[in-house]
Amino acid sequence: MIRWSEGVVRRVLDRRAGVLEVEVDTAGVDGAVPALAYLDLVGEPRPGDRCLLNTTAWDRGLGTGGFALVVALPDRLPAPADAGPGHLVKARYTPLQTMVQGADEQESPHHAALRDADVELAGMPVVAADLHSSLPAVVAGVRSVDRALRVAYVMTDGGALPAALSRTAPALREAGWLQAVVTTGQSYGGDLESVTVHTGLLAARYVVDADIAVVVQGPGNLGTGTRWGFSGVAAGEALNAAAVLGGRPVAALRVSGADPRERHRGISHHSATAYGRVLAHPADLVVPVLAGCAGVGDELAEGVRAQAQALAADTPHLRPVQVECAGLDAALTDVPGGLSTMGRGYPQDPAAFLTAAAAGVHAAALVRQRPPGRPRR
Repeated sequence: MIRWSEGVVRRVLDRRAGVLEVEVDTAGVDGAVPALAYLDLVGEPRPGDRCLLNTTAWDRGLGTGGFALVVALPDRLPAPADAGPGHLVKARYTPLQTMVQGADEQESPHHAALRDADVELAGMPVVAADLHSSLPAVVAGVRSVDRALRVAYVMTDGGALPAALSRTAPALREAGWLQAVVTTGQSYGGDLESVTVHTGLLAARYVVDADIAVVVQGPGNLGTGTRWGFSGVAAGEALNAAAVLGGRPVAALRVSGADPRERHRGISHHSATAYGRVLAHPADLVVPVLAGCAGVGDELAEGVRAQAQALAADTPHLRPVQVECAGLDAALTDVPGGLSTMGRGYPQDPAAFLTAAAAGVHAAALVRQRPPGRPRR
């Protein structure tokens, strides 16, 4: 069920590309409610506008989806948009479904490059991670090896569907750390759109001309505390897609030394399931060498090493690759927009970001190992 509310916009709290955060006075609520408005869907709210809100997740105090959302401005609807190219409908059959042009559809100028079913990634490294907060750390790791490498972010639909919700991706794009955002499945709003993760990866390779693709869900992570009931299982599925397409799958572990939940301390149970059970093809499992890193205790460093060793021993298709994390501090303190995971910054949980950065280091090393003159489209 959806919980509806009606209110009046009091003021704009934050503005970034494609989205406004506004404060809305609503009946029956003590104080104002913060709400997100996606400009391409509902138009731009102004103070004094009457608005219709979806408050379902806000009322429950949830982390994933935990904002009120502006559904409509009844007194000032957006002008009808001109019918443009493209027929990919995303957020399909929901009241706010939107139409975009996919890189892989017939009207796209990139269709010819992607329509061949035998097109492959030609060994391009594909890093998969569980949490959106891993993205900037992975890219920082890549840049610590070679700043000239081109990185594309392939966003899955396990978290937020609108790419505009991410503060991280635009900051990385503006700084030149990311060459493009490719939104796949039901997610939308990237520089390029695609129907599946498979065509998203191919678009990263042959349209963006990326050296490395990083596949992560958008902001927000849905979990139930069960082995299979979490949105991060898509990390294993993404690496399956990379392997099928001839890429080089790289598994970035989810690690924490500060998460209050035991199942996420050290190596998260999410990584154990995604890479130990869902992943069905050979992949490199990046094992961070955390010993001696500032803020990482010896017990955590040894525990992560032992957990990774056990995971690889139980999963024959995982190839453990140890990557030294000492020296990555400088790369991680220079990230545009900063680092945050589950409300914790780098000083509070350095192991989380060092581990993700180690995956980027390994991916960059793989690019350097590839022979020159690899085919382009």
